[in-house]
Amino acid sequence: YRKSLGEKFRTNETYLRAFCKTIGPSTDMYDINEDVVNPYLYNNAEIITSGWFIKHTALLGFFQYALSRDYIKNIPLPKMLPKHPQPFVPYIYSKEELKQLFNAALHYQKNRSHIEPHMVRVILILTYALGLRPHEIISLKLENLDLNECVITIQDSKFYKSRLVPFGNEVKHFIENYLQWRIDKNQSQAHEASLFIDNKDNPCNFGTIQKTFPRIREKAGIKRTDNSTFQPRWHDLRHTFAVNRLISWYQEHKDVQQLLPILSTYMGHTHLAHTCVYLTMTDKLLQEANIKFEQYIFTGEQQ
Repeated sequence: YRKSLGEKFRTNETYLRAFCKTIGPSTDMYDINEDVVNPYLYNNAEIITSGWFIKHTALLGFFQYALSRDYIKNIPLPKMLPKHPQPFVPYIYSKEELKQLFNAALHYQKNRSHIEPHMVRVILILTYALGLRPHEIISLKLENLDLNECVITIQDSKFYKSRLVPFGNEVKHFIENYLQWRIDKNQSQAHEASLFIDNKDNPCNFGTIQKTFPRIREKAGIKRTDNSTFQPRWHDLRHTFAVNRLISWYQEHKDVQQLLPILSTYMGHTHLAHTCVYLTMTDKLLQEANIKFEQYIFTGEQQ
């Protein structure tokens, strides 16, 4: 029903399928109660994470749909919700850590992944350099690249939106070198071919890179020491891009307030608030902001 309204509904679909698998195909709707639902929601976890609430939201939408059509008589979910966990804080890689991460990608053991380490390195570098979502970089095809105009077309991304992502000469040369590497590897040069192909000539799988990334991160010696539930992620490269772009603008004495909407559009956000989620405060960013504030206090000039 939700997909018929035009929604992708991938996340909730995943959770609902997992719930159906947990309770078993023979369980009747009327037999589902809190005793059945709670093992799925909590999964013997000692700490409540944001994932609990995502599961709850998926089930709540499903049961509300069922209730409105008299498939059930009540919603079998906990009446009292647990306390929300602390907001997730993305990991911002330092420049040295970025170098370590990209170098480590060349030396990881590919084992059963069937993807070349060089390709993985390119994926990670472009994720950071272009500030793309991981699924956007994986979905790129050769036809999405326009090296003459230095622009990449992101098609039907989040919320079915497409956008153009421009890049500079340094990224252009990097992509050109990768395209030559693809030629040397005898990979498909068809316009509709995926930019990233595994050793079996199949489009590179998102889940494969997702599972490979922790091994690369560990090899690079990068880890959190702030008692966070999650270690640094592939998606944090996009967060790092946003923060470093802001720092660069401060250092270049640019009008950051005027440029933030441009950054928001570049990253594919509809609202500026969505971009602000990516702007994690770091020591470097705080330092640059303090410099601007001091200039305003002593000179009255707002930059």
